[in-house]
Amino acid sequence: MQVMERKTNDLWFTEEQTPDMRMGLRIKQVLRHEETPYQRLLVVETEEWGRALVLDGAIQITEKDEFTYHEMMAHVPLCAHPAPCRVLVVGGGDGGVVREVARHGAVSQIFLVDIDAEVTRASREFFPSVSCALDDPRVTVLHEDALVFVKDHQASFDVIIVDSTDPVDFAAGLFCAPFYRDVYQALKEDGMLMAQTESPFAEPRMVTPTFQQMRSVFPLVHLCWGSMPTYPTGTWTYMVGSRRHDPRILRSPVPQGTRYYSEAIHGASFVLPPYMQEQIGE
Repeated sequence: MQVMERKTNDLWFTEEQTPDMRMGLRIKQVLRHEETPYQRLLVVETEEWGRALVLDGAIQITEKDEFTYHEMMAHVPLCAHPAPCRVLVVGGGDGGVVREVARHGAVSQIFLVDIDAEVTRASREFFPSVSCALDDPRVTVLHEDALVFVKDHQASFDVIIVDSTDPVDFAAGLFCAPFYRDVYQALKEDGMLMAQTESPFAEPRMVTPTFQQMRSVFPLVHLCWGSMPTYPTGTWTYMVGSRRHDPRILRSPVPQGTRYYSEAIHGASFVLPPYMQEQIGE
């Protein structure tokens, strides 16, 4: 019989993932807790998942599993595009998506536009393994309204990656057709959009309209999915809107050193179970 050591620390962070579902993490200490001009920011050291960044009560990243999300967000569109040179990351102030984009040698410019400078500041201080590429000479970090930035840069980018928070408050507009139309115009003639689109179990009512909104703008829209353990239900969806190329086909090499994404994962992520096909009307 194995004797389990009883933990004396009883400090917990609890995320209300839906009105009827919560997830709790035992934490060692609170590293930062503040109200930024845009949201509540919390950084904690957890027993199970290492350090975690929390915005408005929702986990954004943990040290243990962030790579599964960031690799999917970056490598699916960049490996599907034949020549991804100029890349825009909307949101993602922690720098995780930028880190993965920077793995691609063909990329010459990376723009990170996140309205909240405090997120980037916290990531630089507490998550150096996530924010490590923000000082890459190819990277430009801007703390401004991404909706305005996208409108002001037509036909400028090969790939745009929308690493947004949940669709509430200032991020709600990032899930709607007017924004997708602006993104379409900001992309070059063969450009691609990649966006995180929530859990098919916890937010099924979000997946369906988002797919419809994106499909009303882009001629090619495909849903893919993967594992993200600390996000609601552990299953996460992503949508790719493309002006020309089928995103299911690899056209650029997979960078070395990935821990989740691979050539096989790329193809498999677009194979949808019947319940996901029903959600998007296919």
